[in-house]
Amino acid sequence: MNLSFNAWAVLFTPSILTGLVGIIGLLVGSFLNVLIYRLPIILQRQWRKECLGYLNLADDNKNCVEDVCNLALPASHCVHCKVPILIRHNIPLLSYLFLRGRCAACHEPISARYPVVEFLTACTSMMVAWHFGPSVQTIAALLLTWGVIALSFIDLEHQLLPDTLVLPLLWIGLLLSEWTVFSSPQSSILGAACGYLSLWLVYYSFKLVTKKEGMGRGDFKLLAMLGAWLGWQYLALMILLSSVVGVVIGMTLISLNKQQRETPIPFGPYLAIAGWLALLWGDKLNAWYFG
Repeated sequence: MNLSFNAWAVLFTPSILTGLVGIIGLLVGSFLNVLIYRLPIILQRQWRKECLGYLNLADDNKNCVEDVCNLALPASHCVHCKVPILIRHNIPLLSYLFLRGRCAACHEPISARYPVVEFLTACTSMMVAWHFGPSVQTIAALLLTWGVIALSFIDLEHQLLPDTLVLPLLWIGLLLSEWTVFSSPQSSILGAACGYLSLWLVYYSFKLVTKKEGMGRGDFKLLAMLGAWLGWQYLALMILLSSVVGVVIGMTLISLNKQQRETPIPFGPYLAIAGWLALLWGDKLNAWYFG
């Protein structure tokens, strides 16, 4: 169902819209870097406070968790020397290239994640805008794209898929189905339920056989969220694609001695890649695979 705005179509040609969304993607990518770095620290501090409160213990180690107040404060600063980053050194992608990947104050290396996230966010945002054009689908798909990028990098670094990101996105997917933006309400509800249960069954069966946990529970919620957005029809495709991508990347890392066989590999990024591919080309991929 095409939900395009006529006003958008008059103001933006596909090229102008794609370029504008690319610039917005760079700015959003800069914010996603803040989210990826700070949210796990905020959650760790919150969990520690809750545990100490439950045990009626005093916090005798105030410096156990890095001093991060929220996503806005303190202002952006170098993680090594704590010097605030000047505006001219905080331009997405360009500042990293200009500074040659090092802090302007202490010259310590800046994580390559920062330009990678900014570049990836800009590129995927442009692809979404080009694919859906001036429409409601573009706005919704951009939100999902930015969400799965943040979740993927948090999972890669911390093996964590925060409920504070996954659950709101799940509810937004269900609400969007009321207007059939990507799927109908029935398809969306079944997608959320079947997405969660399918991976839960895999997890539980594996645990019964091996007595080990082969998957994190956050993966269940992530697939439920993707199912809520896209509908149950794409669940099999997403599971297949994520498994193939996971096996290929995992075996490649092991063969290059970048990963030990016993080291857990986060599955969230592979689900996110599969969900994003299904968002843009799910119909064609389903027709090719099941046809």
